[in-house]
Amino acid sequence: MIFFSTTLILASTCLLVHASIFKETVTTCEEKIVQRLSCDLGSVISVETALYGRTDSVTCIEGKSAGKVSNTDCYAAGVADAVKKRCNGKKVCELIPNALVGSDPCRGTAKYLQTTYTCLPAFHRVICEHSLSNLRCDEGQVIVIYGADYGRRDHNTCAYERAAMHIKNTACYSPTIKVAESCQGKNSCTVVASNSVFGDPCRGTFKYLEVAYACQYLAPPDDQI
Repeated sequence: MIFFSTTLILASTCLLVHASIFKETVTTCEEKIVQRLSCDLGSVISVETALYGRTDSVTCIEGKSAGKVSNTDCYAAGVADAVKKRCNGKKVCELIPNALVGSDPCRGTAKYLQTTYTCLPAFHRVICEHSLSNLRCDEGQVIVIYGADYGRRDHNTCAYERAAMHIKNTACYSPTIKVAESCQGKNSCTVVASNSVFGDPCRGTFKYLEVAYACQYLAPPDDQI
């Protein structure tokens, strides 16, 4: 649901001091249909790599003929970006492997989705449409936006006294970098959840903005390290 770009990650890494973070790799065979990524409370997903296809002859081979696993130079383009766009900044993300690509990268080959990700400590803020919120860090810290998404992914969030027709569309999401453009590197900033700022990804649906961010101390100058 929530998106942050590789550019933001690299910029944050150069700017800030990060603690050690453990990686997890999840491999889902094509016929398993759904891949699930998840993080504990207080952290969000940060996808590092994702591959859909086949690059070895040992993964997901159970019940497969030799011909279906012999092609080890099969991978779909753009999968990593698609997974990052869908999952970065979320606590939980579910993916359907063959829905990430427009066409089959290698017909007749048994494929799998393999994703490597970390869980980054983060604050998670939900802002209902027509509302605003202040993102703030302690003195000496700056905001690092992990991702933001404007839309609706469930029936319960920001649903008080809303007509059923206004919350029925739960397949509405629009990852945005506008929050990062406004808040990245600042000690505090105000975010407004509205169509005028983020556009309207699903007309007639009452939406909300989800933001995942962290507060980090600036890295010391080289001569102080």
